[in-house]
Formats: sequence, C-alpha cells, structure tokens
Amino acid sequence: MTAPTLQARPVPDIVTELPGPRARAHIEFDHAWTSPSLPRAYPIVPVRGEGCTVEDIDGNLFLDFAAGIAVNSTGHSHPRVSAAIANQAAELIHFSASDFYLPIYAQAAAELARIAPMTGPTRVFIGNSGTEAVEAGLKLARYHTRRPNVVAFLGAFHGRTMGAVSLTASKAKYHAHFGPLLPGIYHVPFGSAGLDELEQRVFRRLMPADEFAAVIVEPIQGEGGYVVPDADFFPRLREICDRHGILLIADEVQSGAGRTGKMWAIQHFGVEPDVLLTAKGIASGMPIGAMIARSEIMDWGPGAHGSTYGGNPVALAALMETVRLLEEGLIANAAIRGEEVMRGLRPLVEQYPRLVREVRGKGLMVGIQLDSAETAEAIQLQAFERGLLILEAGDDCVRISPPLVVSEREVATAVRIFSEAVAHVAVHRAEDVEEVLAAERAGLVSEGFGASG
Repeated sequence: MTAPTLQARPVPDIVTELPGPRARAHIEFDHAWTSPSLPRAYPIVPVRGEGCTVEDIDGNLFLDFAAGIAVNSTGHSHPRVSAAIANQAAELIHFSASDFYLPIYAQAAAELARIAPMTGPTRVFIGNSGTEAVEAGLKLARYHTRRPNVVAFLGAFHGRTMGAVSLTASKAKYHAHFGPLLPGIYHVPFGSAGLDELEQRVFRRLMPADEFAAVIVEPIQGEGGYVVPDADFFPRLREICDRHGILLIADEVQSGAGRTGKMWAIQHFGVEPDVLLTAKGIASGMPIGAMIARSEIMDWGPGAHGSTYGGNPVALAALMETVRLLEEGLIANAAIRGEEVMRGLRPLVEQYPRLVREVRGKGLMVGIQLDSAETAEAIQLQAFERGLLILEAGDDCVRISPPLVVSEREVATAVRIFSEAVAHVAVHRAEDVEEVLAAERAGLVSEGFGASG
C-alpha cells in the first residue's frame, strides 16, 4: 500500500513539541553509537521526504530550505530519479569502473563533459564525494605540472580528508590535532584584495609563482558564508593563472548543478576553469563526486588514481536523470525562485539594521549576513521551531539553499517564517525600542510580545 503524499497536509505542520518523544528517544540511541565528530545543527530525525517537505519520526512536517546541505537538487525522492535508481538496481548494482569497462561510467563521463563550462575536449574522473573530487583535482594538478604548491582561499571549505582539509580554511577546528597537514598550501583572502596579497606577498616574498601547480577556488564560497566575489576577481585570477602556467580549479561541489541559476556558478563570471569539481546536487543525493578536466591536462597513466566504488552504476543512473531534470527547467526555476527569496528578505536589512547586515547570493544560493554567530544560531533554531529548515554558514551567516523544485508558494512561506524568526530574535535582544517597533510595524509580532524576556 502506497503511503499518503506528504503534500496532503499543510507544510510546515508541527504536531508535537520539538524534538518530539520519538525523536528524543532516537537521539539518545544515536549518541550511544555514533561518532561524536558529527556536528548536528538541530534535533531533527527525518524519516521521509517529498519535494521540499521532510517528515520527522514524530510525524512533524518541515519545509526544507537546506536540502541536505545543498544536495537534494531535485527535491526529496523525485519520482524520476527514484525510478532511475530502482531500474538500475534491478540490472546491476556494482562493478568497479577502475578495473573494468562499465558502460554507464563512460556514458556519465560523456554527459559531464558535455555540460562542462570549458571549450574544447575534456575528460572525467568519477568518485564518491566532494572531498574525493578535491583530492583527485589536487593530485592531477601536481602530476600534470610537476609543481608542489597550491593556493586556496580563507573561508574556503573543500572537505575533510587530509588533502582537502589542508585546503579548507573556513574553521580552525577542522585542523585541530590533525597536523602536520599537507605541505605547500598557501591561503590568501577571498576576493581581489586576496589577489593583491597573492602577487605581492606570496609570489614575491614566500614562493615563486612557477612553483605553484594550481589555485583552487569556490566560485561562491559555501560554508564560508555564501560569499559572492567582486566582479574583477575571476578575470584577474584567470589572467594570473595563465601568466604563470598555474591551473585554475573551480570547486563547484556546493555551487554547481544549477543551484545559482546556471549549470555552474563560474559561468556568472565569464571565465573558464581548467578543472571543475562537482558532487552534492549533481546526483540528487546519491554519492557521486567528479573531476572534469581539459583533456590535455588529464595526462596521468593507469594506476595513478582510481576508486573501487567511484562511478557506482546506481548513483550514476541518478546523475543522468538529475542532469536531464536540471536542463528541462530546474535551472531556470532556481534563477526565478532565487530572485523571489532575495526580494522577500532584503527588507529585513532596513527593518532590523542591528541584526541583519546583508542579503546576497545568486539563484537558490542565498546568504543572510547577521551581526554575530549568536544571532545566526538563534535565527536557525527559531526557524526550526516554526518548521523551516535552514543552516548557518561562515562566522555569522545563515544560508538558504532549497531544492531546485521549490515553488513560488513555498518561497513565500519560507520568507514569512524566516522573517518571523528574525523578528522573534530582534524583540528578545532589542537594544532599543526601535527594534520592537520595527517588528510590530511589519506585523510579525504582536504588541508587547516578549516584554518579559
């Protein structure tokens, strides 16, 4: 018997306290068995999803504007993606593409090459995750150039395996007690000011430019706070790389797969990378990471890199169907809905100037800059209490990254709930009466709300 659709109920629909009784029991069970290294944002225990809706173990329905950290690009359990997974699983679940000629592996590689943002021929390596794609890019850059050093940017997140975490510079805790990290990694600030530092300090004082294999960069920083670079950044970075024979690696693990209203975020900036890394949304939640590189760069031989599970047939079936859905309209929807999100949230900057500093982004990759980490966490939790799933990012930012299937109605609901969460935090932290009056004028709280706390 088919379970009833989640859309038969209003969303969100919170029917218990949060966390509910079954969720509390599961969380206690989880804490007994799972690694304490897992950083949980808030106490949700999801058991079912449909589109932008998530049901927890107690039957509460949430509006998902986090999408599994920007992973569920086609929404939860899209029927076409689910069918592609089921059909492939009935035929062949696993056969290692590192050692044998798996048909769907080459087909998926050709598809990724087709949509790559580079002119000229490219070739593809497929792994299991974003951090694996980063490791592949790092290895290929060193192999091809025979140079040891790599430039990355402060605020960047590239993963947690040893090479990737050495490139990561979003939070110091990711490096704590794991040293020594990979040598030859140089970090500079993100944006044009960082390129000044790269040329004037790093290349001039620390290491010659011809000792660098690659620059790795997120076109829009993800965990760093959904930071969009200034207009001059990428053209100048491309010129620097060309001048010194340095490879430009675009880490599109979070920003790619249509999220920004284009297939790849770097397409907003008018330059082409030499290597592009993708994962997360490219397979709608199935474990895939891929490195796409210009053919002349991918000059390593058999055995230089591989993966037992990379390019799993079931995951690749999801990837192929995801790309079709993206091109059939979800990329365009991301651009439209993203404008609606930002248009709906930008008034908060004027309404709550002490708390909300900026609303920025492209497509459905939207960051809300706040005055502090405490405010970001408080707004995230207030949104959760109201049934809206969002996530913190950076030092003092909240990110909004819903599935690309999100509707105009769902955007309107999310904007309303987010605004209510901001109003609640503003009222309870008001430094003067103006914050309270702003919330009342906006109709987000009643007069006297929170007067005792």
